[in-house]
Amino acid sequence: MKKTVWLLIDSRKGSAGQIRGVAGQLDASTFEIIEKNIVYTPLSALPNVLRGSTLLGVDSSSVSEISQNFPDIVFSGSRRSAPVARWIKKRSGGRTKIIQLLNPGAFGRKDYDLIFMPEHDRGKISGSNVRFTVGSPHRITPQTLAQAQKEWSGDFEKLPRPFTVLIIGGNIKGKGFTEENARALADAVKNYHDKTGGSLLITDSPRTGQNAEKLILNILNGIPSYNYLWGDSRPNPYLGYLACADNIIVTGDSVSMCCEACGTGKPVFIFNGSGWLTPKHERFVASLVQSGYAAMLAPENLSFKPRGTLNPAAEIAAAVTALVKK
Repeated sequence: MKKTVWLLIDSRKGSAGQIRGVAGQLDASTFEIIEKNIVYTPLSALPNVLRGSTLLGVDSSSVSEISQNFPDIVFSGSRRSAPVARWIKKRSGGRTKIIQLLNPGAFGRKDYDLIFMPEHDRGKISGSNVRFTVGSPHRITPQTLAQAQKEWSGDFEKLPRPFTVLIIGGNIKGKGFTEENARALADAVKNYHDKTGGSLLITDSPRTGQNAEKLILNILNGIPSYNYLWGDSRPNPYLGYLACADNIIVTGDSVSMCCEACGTGKPVFIFNGSGWLTPKHERFVASLVQSGYAAMLAPENLSFKPRGTLNPAAEIAAAVTALVKK
């Protein structure tokens, strides 16, 4: 009989993507995956030490969905859903195993069967139930890339190869993506293209800002490119970019963007800028570089090849499978 797995999905797209990424790596012949949409009330903003292992802060529409037929495993991926997972385990009489992605906070930490944290957050928590991975789970798999290449390769076929994907982030944690950093990124990309040739497949973020976006595009003007910029009403080619890329340049402000890039197994070059990234982001980028999944965007790294494909979701899925087989 299959093990039943509930995914606690809420409005946080980042955590939802991580949970789905791990679920996608579980063996479909062993696990039945069921998504549970969790809607919150304003009381969910209370600290978890006050919410405890209760459904305080959970809308009644969600309560009815999770109050019976408790599963074998629950995945939680955010601070707000952590008490929900603990409530389910308690109501199941301890039968349900609960898996937490990212830090659930100090309260009730021992109740989790496994907690997975990215390596760059090592030192924040510890315990026999805590595991660390390089980077965070993501949705990129050989299957998603193959499908995306089939859908998008025709859109880029008139452009010269190699294809260098440029993924641009922006403002983070009160630190703006300055024009100085935008200019430095564009100059580095132009220098990279001067040595490699080919075309650019460019996309950015709502955090990039119009001034930075225009500055970058002006500097890169004249290089063959396919541009999909924030606000574009066309279908988003992001997965097609990753699938068709020969090389990828990405800014270090987004854990998800960098991990998805490294999940392709292609050469990834990261731009950190100056005085821009938080210490946490700096540690994250360093963990990717030190593990051989990426290199810094610099002339001396032009020939970089990754040691492997970043796939923390598979590591987590393997650990969860081993847990239920004990």
